[in-house]
Amino acid sequence: MGFLVEKSRGGPDIPGCRSSRLWLFFLAGWLTFWPGLGYTAGVDQGPPELGGKPTATFNLHPVGVVRQEKDRAILKIRPEFAPALQGIEGFSHLWVLYWFHGNDRPEERATLQVHPRRDPANPLTGVFATRAPVRPNLIGLTACRIIRIKGNVLEVADLDALDGTPILDLKPYIPEGDAIPGATAPAWVKSLHRKEK
Repeated sequence: MGFLVEKSRGGPDIPGCRSSRLWLFFLAGWLTFWPGLGYTAGVDQGPPELGGKPTATFNLHPVGVVRQEKDRAILKIRPEFAPALQGIEGFSHLWVLYWFHGNDRPEERATLQVHPRRDPANPLTGVFATRAPVRPNLIGLTACRIIRIKGNVLEVADLDALDGTPILDLKPYIPEGDAIPGATAPAWVKSLHRKEK
């Protein structure tokens, strides 16, 4: 459940945290895999002053798994969810939501600030302002180009998820709604894209 740490009263010294008081709910949701059930999670909805309610639970059932085969990224969707793929062939790209299972440790979920891309030259930044795989809830999001679809298996490009990553959901990329003209980003983001080119 939620762990409350108040740094100014002798809480643990967490690297990268510069505030004098830190209210850290680093296990805002705990996630455990139960064979046949998927991921069972507990949710702490926060303190009353933020509109919190009593602790609730919910279940996440991965819809598939990522397989990295040589230089190919494969989305293997569970057969029972295959009907949900109907119509996806009309899109060139899709959003893949997945769980950063390789970072599912308390210390990773407690990380609230990082240097993007682990580069000290980038400014210390809150994880909600980055795509870092360490964060309170380990949800990853990537826009991928669809290469081919065969039954319940999709081959995609540009997926930065590891082999064995649980897939939480797929959503179509809709240019009119997902591409926002005039959107801006900090200088460090622009610098990253220049380096990648």
